[in-house]
Amino acid sequence: MQSEAPTPTAPTAPTRTILIHASRDALGPMTDVILAKLGYAIVQPDSFESLRSESPDLRPDLLLVDERRLVEAAAYDDEGEGEIPIILLTGQHGATGADSRIVGAVKRPAGMHDLYRLLQQVFEDTPRSTPRIATQLRAQCSRGDRSWEGRVLSLSQNGCLIRSPETIQLGQKIQLAVELPRAGEIALEAEASYQLLPDIGLVFSAVPAAQRHTIERFVAQALLG
Repeated sequence: MQSEAPTPTAPTAPTRTILIHASRDALGPMTDVILAKLGYAIVQPDSFESLRSESPDLRPDLLLVDERRLVEAAAYDDEGEGEIPIILLTGQHGATGADSRIVGAVKRPAGMHDLYRLLQQVFEDTPRSTPRIATQLRAQCSRGDRSWEGRVLSLSQNGCLIRSPETIQLGQKIQLAVELPRAGEIALEAEASYQLLPDIGLVFSAVPAAQRHTIERFVAQALLG
């Protein structure tokens, strides 16, 4: 079964400025690059100051701080307009909650998916747990003794939007197989959970770890372009 490569995707939200006080190895590989494509620009202090020299009113939306460098966050206490929220990069113990500025914590090195979930919770009214990308992928669908070809229009780790010549009723479960270019094949059960006419939104059921990693790899490759 042949599949087309994903179509380019624009950031899902206006760019947020995330000021990081941590070494580069505190983030997973390409984490900052992928998050920038999703609307979250992670910048080092020197780069931020250069930006602010051109736009004096620029203020970080959030501080991403290694717990061992938390004292550096005090430099932004007088920014006005309330406290700037902080996400800590920590060891396994996480954050204590004693500091009101701290809204979350993630273990070093922080991967894209873990940070994305936290940033969505902090900034978005309807947060997503995983990023979704636009695609044009052929999908093999089956239900009982019937099988047909559909087209996956968008994909995330949790589900997809599919255009199907065969009616898929809400609540109905189907078997779905999709070849993800450069990542591998996924074959799993999915349930129709919503309509976005003329298309159907599917939620994946009990995704095995290997299939989840295949989707993660495909989404990351697509975002990197």
